[in-house]
Amino acid sequence: MDRLRALVEVGSFGSIVRAAEGDPTRQSQYSRQIKELEDFFRVPLAERQGKGLRLTVAGKELARISRFFLLGLSNFQGGCLAEGQSYAIGAGATFTAVFLLPLLAGNREPRGRVRFRMETVVGDDVERRLHDLTLDFGVVTRAALSRPLQTRTLGRWRLRLWVPRKLCRTALEAKRLWASRTLSLAWPLRELAPSEVGWPPDSEPDLGCETFLEAQRALAGQGLAALLPDFLGPERDREQYHALDLAEAEGGPFEYQLAWNPRLLRLNPHAGRRRDHLVERLAAAVALAHPEAVR
Repeated sequence: MDRLRALVEVGSFGSIVRAAEGDPTRQSQYSRQIKELEDFFRVPLAERQGKGLRLTVAGKELARISRFFLLGLSNFQGGCLAEGQSYAIGAGATFTAVFLLPLLAGNREPRGRVRFRMETVVGDDVERRLHDLTLDFGVVTRAALSRPLQTRTLGRWRLRLWVPRKLCRTALEAKRLWASRTLSLAWPLRELAPSEVGWPPDSEPDLGCETFLEAQRALAGQGLAALLPDFLGPERDREQYHALDLAEAEGGPFEYQLAWNPRLLRLNPHAGRRRDHLVERLAAAVALAHPEAVR
């Protein structure tokens, strides 16, 4: 069991060095445990990468099988001991701050009955980790995920272009600069690819941010415009900005989807009820954030 857990940890982090967090003693322990698994299964499970080791294809497959096995045992033990359930949820920084954190922080269930761990994860990483079951639930902005992953819609939203009046005197001027792709922008590159709104994918923004929240902060300086979801705008003095709704071809609508691996529900019967609870509460929160949202 300890050897399989070690393999799962190395598989989750991608290498022994990262799993051991630079601790030479733990690196040696992981290497020894994986070598013992190789002797038992008679197949190479790790290969040299620089100064460290990473899992082979066979190693990754055994780690995946072991993860399911260990998760099933953990859920069985928790059920036998009437222990609380624990869930890992991955989402982008903006969704986490605006919707997920307020919901989970307001959870009033008895201490220890349900525990959550939030992680900032975006794009393909959410999909990959749902397949690996290193995430129980993930929030994505597209419904087309690879099988067997499943999704439920939490809400739809559009982009709104906020332009400081100091930057453009009129909304017409702002629209012209946007159309010509010459408007000075703060761009949330991890949460919105330029190609998603018709900008050249190799276009270099005036200020590259990671998240919509960072773009919102940059907008407050009033030297740059910013694309933000319709539920997120300037925190104050909104009259100092032009708020432009983008054409549907460029501005959405986009969707938030809660995604999960159906194998999770087979391993943990409680997960279905937790999924339904999250969908209901998060969908209500998204709808409340912008009641005028697209339907």
